[in-house]
Amino acid sequence: MDKIAVHQQAQAATVEVNPSTELKLGIVLVTAAAVAWSFGGVLGRIVTLEDSWAIIFWRSIWACLFLLGFMLFRNKLRGTYMMFRYMGWPGLAVALCFATASTSFIVALKYTSVANILLIQAGVPLIAALIAWIIFREKVSGPTWLAIAVVIAGVGVMVSESFTGEVSPIGDSLALLIAFCFATATVITRRYAHVRMAPAVCTGTIIAAIFSGAMASSLATSSYDTGLLFVFGALNLGLGLALFVTGARLLPSPIAALIGTAEPMLGPLWVWIFLNEVPTRLTLIGGGIILIALIAHLLWQMAHHRRVMVAATPN
Repeated sequence: MDKIAVHQQAQAATVEVNPSTELKLGIVLVTAAAVAWSFGGVLGRIVTLEDSWAIIFWRSIWACLFLLGFMLFRNKLRGTYMMFRYMGWPGLAVALCFATASTSFIVALKYTSVANILLIQAGVPLIAALIAWIIFREKVSGPTWLAIAVVIAGVGVMVSESFTGEVSPIGDSLALLIAFCFATATVITRRYAHVRMAPAVCTGTIIAAIFSGAMASSLATSSYDTGLLFVFGALNLGLGLALFVTGARLLPSPIAALIGTAEPMLGPLWVWIFLNEVPTRLTLIGGGIILIALIAHLLWQMAHHRRVMVAATPN
């Protein structure tokens, strides 16, 4: 166990915290993170830069600077250095997953609707359960298998638009890649609980910036786009991650995942309201199937967790 973990455990042992206050704070922080992320589709649409690689570069740079400032503020210089040092290969794997997902998101916006991208991502917790079963043979319950099957059906309905020509197959393929990357990162994080999300994600923004910077034809931006890219990177991505990593540690995983569904539900709504990007009929049907399956499964998880806790409580 590293020195940071020991120090944090010592602090936890000496400070009495009200569990009810922790729960409420966690709910507020994770909800705020989901709301911040939900504006990503709108921001991606109104940036006027034509080069997607330049957008990825500046978004990653601003997110990186914000996350570095966040970690330095919370952990000081030595603490931040120690977090990066001890994240190891699992942290690097999470960083690569995040770099791929954040890059694919910007490129996918050029080919498909915001609704398709975000609603396919809603199935990430269940896709993660499937990956964990395939790779690590983690036990999957009957209700989880049912939910996975329903999510696959919902994704199939949405992706079927690619065959009708209504949506680009490139866009839907990238949306599926984003979901797969986030699910893989989730599995790695669960498997290696010592991985700190903040340094791993910050490393992901550095990787994305280096790769996109090499691919971009030009990194020049207007003052209008500079302001939007700052909001897109620092506030939409960086602030959302900072809020999430702080709040998720205070909540049971099912509750954090349930609150996280606010992002795929709100994202298409914002582009509908502000940009008049109306989701297609199959997107609404497939997205509705995914959200219903996810919410029903998470509610079942919470009820099951409550029953286990009650059974474990001595009379």
